[in-house]
Amino acid sequence: MNRTEQGDDPDPATPDSGGSTERGGNVPGHEGPRRAGRLRGWFARRDPAWMIGALSLLLSASFVLVNLSYNEWHFIPPLDDSYIHLQYAEQFAEGHFLRYNTGDPVSTGASSLLYMLVLGGLYTLGFQGAALLPAAMGLGALCMALTAVCVYRIGHALVDRRVGIWAGLLVATNGVLLWGSVSGMEIGLVALLVAGTVLSYTVEAPRSRFVWTPIIASLAALSRPEAFLLMLVLGVAMAWTTLRGARASGSSRAGSLARLAPLLLPLVAYLGQVLLYVITTGHTSANGMRAKSLLYEPIFYPMGFLDEALKQFHLVLRTFNGLNSFDFVFPGTLLLAVAGTIALLVRKTRWTPLVWALAIGYLLVLLAISTLHAATIHHLRYHQPFLPILLLLAVIGIHGVSRLLRDRRNRRLVLHAGLVTALLFTVAEMPSWAIRLGQQSAGIRGQQVSFTAFLERELPPNAVLAVNDVGAPAYLGSHRIVDLVGLTTNRFTSANNHGAGSIYEVLRDMPAERRPDYFAVFTEWKVHDLDHGGVFAAEPLATFHSKSPTFSYRTVGSAGACQASKLCDEVVIHEADWSSLGSGDRPVESDAPGRIRDHVNVADLRSEQRHDYDVLPAHREFQPYTDLRTVNSPDGEVVDSGRHVIGGESLTARNLTPGEPVTVTARYARNEESPDPTKMSVFANGRKLRDRTLLPSGNGWHEATFTVPGELVTDSTLRVEFRPRAGYLGPYPDYMSYGYWFSQ
Repeated sequence: MNRTEQGDDPDPATPDSGGSTERGGNVPGHEGPRRAGRLRGWFARRDPAWMIGALSLLLSASFVLVNLSYNEWHFIPPLDDSYIHLQYAEQFAEGHFLRYNTGDPVSTGASSLLYMLVLGGLYTLGFQGAALLPAAMGLGALCMALTAVCVYRIGHALVDRRVGIWAGLLVATNGVLLWGSVSGMEIGLVALLVAGTVLSYTVEAPRSRFVWTPIIASLAALSRPEAFLLMLVLGVAMAWTTLRGARASGSSRAGSLARLAPLLLPLVAYLGQVLLYVITTGHTSANGMRAKSLLYEPIFYPMGFLDEALKQFHLVLRTFNGLNSFDFVFPGTLLLAVAGTIALLVRKTRWTPLVWALAIGYLLVLLAISTLHAATIHHLRYHQPFLPILLLLAVIGIHGVSRLLRDRRNRRLVLHAGLVTALLFTVAEMPSWAIRLGQQSAGIRGQQVSFTAFLERELPPNAVLAVNDVGAPAYLGSHRIVDLVGLTTNRFTSANNHGAGSIYEVLRDMPAERRPDYFAVFTEWKVHDLDHGGVFAAEPLATFHSKSPTFSYRTVGSAGACQASKLCDEVVIHEADWSSLGSGDRPVESDAPGRIRDHVNVADLRSEQRHDYDVLPAHREFQPYTDLRTVNSPDGEVVDSGRHVIGGESLTARNLTPGEPVTVTARYARNEESPDPTKMSVFANGRKLRDRTLLPSGNGWHEATFTVPGELVTDSTLRVEFRPRAGYLGPYPDYMSYGYWFSQ
């Protein structure tokens, strides 16, 4: 191998050269240099992997101690989501696979199927109850320590020992990775599997045959959907290397195919998981992905989707490049990683397939995560498992930049100056991450853990509880839990994307014995609209405040939209009030003539689907979210859900008698403050009828009727559309649509 391929200058002081007279080895009076040479030689002979791993474990332990000091020496995670994994793991170990509550349908709220299985294994080994959380923290710390070791060995294999040591140190001392390692989440496990796959590749690539790498990649594919993307691209790199080696050795086509077959294992593993989800839930992706993805907005706008995804993507790029006040990485990390990628492609051609796979795979990971509403949530927690690879490439970039200098002394000066600066930035930032960990866990203790203990004392044992942070109440409590976000209670996944009105419709459609008796929700979250809708009893039973600075604003995506806008500082406990349930099912202000043949219950997703209901937005990227309203009538309170409309609507009525006139009763509420009426064009089966007038509504709603002539009712269905009179120019109709009744 030539020197360019080896890629580093030999050290002038090696164990074999330490005794030369030129360096003062055995000359009297030079014992100091000789002793220094022996010390360097001792370190040169030692494998630094165990020291890097031990350092990572020691720092993780210190983070746990800070956490404990904030919580009176109790183990509390910084995220409620950690308890979701623990609950699924306990249920799995007890024989209730993917059932969040015993007796519930299968749900897929755990963001990592593999992590849930691993925690279930720890549970069966005896880490039960309060012991499972520290076991999860310990597992994460161990995985992150092994990740740092893997990064060291990858750097050693790709460039040299020195690059590996510095990369391993930067991973071991990175504050956000230490935070993630002891968060109780799957971050450490995913990071280890990603780094382990890359390390296995560097070990097996020289033989052009991969045995362990596809196996580790399969586990990584089951650990996170984003990891699967990277593993898929690494599979292409493995195939490239295998075929190149087969051509060089003159292997037969059959032999080449035999070597390629194992490379499909990651794809098979991921498709197997998808098949499991389809069989058990009817969906190809987990509930968490559907609840958080930009793809599942009420209306999908391709350009709007691209705009939001690129905003998230650009924010992450700035964060990883140190171009803001956030302290994730040392300044210039991303640019140096790009330089490292180029350096490997130019100087280390034998690693070309791997380098391209890391570059393309990492880009795909960034883009995939950017399609989530929560792309920056919890200190970029979805990005954290891939950060060690970025740090490794950045160190290689510093090494590559130094190699541009001709003078060897200047090379070493630039190299060590850059690496020391990066390490100093990393170490300086580390204490703040430990403090954040303690603050955030104290916030979880002050809210989720505290109200769970309160509910255990105050609620009847058979009470059903609805929450929008589902982890702690399920794992630490004993009541049946309804997840209003939909991570662990399936039907709420889509409803949560549409708003409080759709959530209410799912609640009222539940069997009475499974409908929530109590709510524990953030006061300003979307479910607070349920209070406006008369679902909550008048006064809360208790209120829990977050007294500590739960999330630091200096860190990007500290807690997502909820905490970042101070909407989750208060949790209230309400008793449910279902006395007005179903009161909005019939018109109350006007009597529908004849017999009601059909009812389009707007905001009820099942009713909308049955009736081919669509909002016809006048503005691109407008989302017709739903809410709930209570109106007083002579017969008492009437509660109904509705959908915000700017533009118009279309729907199909069913069960009609052909040839007979149809009376349509519409319930609506104007959103504009203008006292002037708004007119809309009405079409029935494509034929224009008279205009529809929307009157100002005040604090209530209006119910208005119009008639469709019998000659337009040609069969049992009737397609009705409401459009702005001026479809191109505003002002546009802006109203809440609550429902339509069709009577004959």
